[in-house]
Amino acid sequence: QVQLVESGGGLVQPGGSLRLSCVASGLPISSVYLSWSWYRQAPGKERELVARIRNPSGSTMYADSVKGRFTISRDNAKNTVYLQMNSLKPEDTAVYYCNALDRARVTNYWGQGTQVTVSS
Repeated sequence: QVQLVESGGGLVQPGGSLRLSCVASGLPISSVYLSWSWYRQAPGKERELVARIRNPSGSTMYADSVKGRFTISRDNAKNTVYLQMNSLKPEDTAVYYCNALDRARVTNYWGQGTQVTVSS
């Protein structure tokens, strides 16, 4: 059974930093068929893609709104995907979700989400 568990959210002041973690079980994050992403959803808005890292190349992509501030990475030994968020803005406030796309099985897996609130 595949399970993704996010952590690391919280309340931070504008300009601050947070690191989100997504621990995967039942799914090796290094699998060549997987792409790992972070999405977010703010109240009243649609869920949007924030960042993605694609196996096996490790190539990354970012939403324009977070380029230069957020970094997605993975630690195969810990079976964990991270999202380092710097220079946070109030508009970054949202629930952040970890996603794994299995391109071989054409299956999406989601975590339960972690709340990030940027406010003074």
